[in-house]
Amino acid sequence: MHHWRDEKYTGPERRQHPRWRPRPLRVIAALLLIAAMCYGAAVLYLITQETDLVFQAGRTLAESRPPFSYQQVDIPRSDGVRQFAWIMPGPQSRDDSTWVLFLHGNAATVAAKVNIAHYAELRNLGLNVMAPEYRGFGGLDGLPTEPVLAADAQAAYDYLRNVRRIPASRLVIYGWSLGSAVAVTLASQVEAAAVILEGAPSSVVAVAQQQYPFFPIRLIMRNHFDSISKIGHIRGPFLFLHSPEDGVIPIAEGRRLYEAAPGDKTFVEVRGGHVDASTVDTERFYGAIRDFLAAHRLLPAEDGASTVRRSR
Repeated sequence: MHHWRDEKYTGPERRQHPRWRPRPLRVIAALLLIAAMCYGAAVLYLITQETDLVFQAGRTLAESRPPFSYQQVDIPRSDGVRQFAWIMPGPQSRDDSTWVLFLHGNAATVAAKVNIAHYAELRNLGLNVMAPEYRGFGGLDGLPTEPVLAADAQAAYDYLRNVRRIPASRLVIYGWSLGSAVAVTLASQVEAAAVILEGAPSSVVAVAQQQYPFFPIRLIMRNHFDSISKIGHIRGPFLFLHSPEDGVIPIAEGRRLYEAAPGDKTFVEVRGGHVDASTVDTERFYGAIRDFLAAHRLLPAEDGASTVRRSR
């Protein structure tokens, strides 16, 4: 006589094989492998797309043109590379007028409306303006890199000095955004009467590291534009213009660069963010430039005298 408790149930509902359960270690290893592959792909993307992310070069020249007289000139270069610039004399240009070498930022060309607005106001101060285009921008051939932009700025400077015969004592280097990093590199290697930096980062690689904190940006980025390591080689004087509302280059970056700058320097806060400060806060913006240049005798005498009276 068998007891029913001693019999094993063998019906169809009984699983013949134990249920498969994932092993925790294998799951964790698989997830880590997937994460590592995704991270590696993201790093590779940043490496291969650096040119587009940093420079955002304009493929063609914008259709905008200055409402005043200007001349487009080809800059003579020993390497045979084609580069052009806009020459914009002031409305009452004289032989002793100051020249501004204007170096624009990324995602723009010399014909961008915001740049043309700068030219107009600088001319209204009695200044002559030269705005060179970079290779890879404005329809020019070439791939923009930090050394390429440095060479293009140097070629423009040499044009003013050697072709136009402008003495360094009447030449102001102006850089906006990425162009400020180009301006610092140039000014650290040549003579100039003054340097004006608008929305300037202390280091482009430092800004990129803040934007991508989980990636080794300093190791993989080729174009560092490390202005803070170069600015000490410039004798100045300096004018820094930066907006607390700047969401592209935090004002703390501009302050860091200002603190590292030697000698005579001025920092002016303006409203309007990274792009619109010159148009939103026009009076304060260009008033600061006017006062700065007048204080260093870089404006026509009558403008300088009136500026001094207004600033008292």
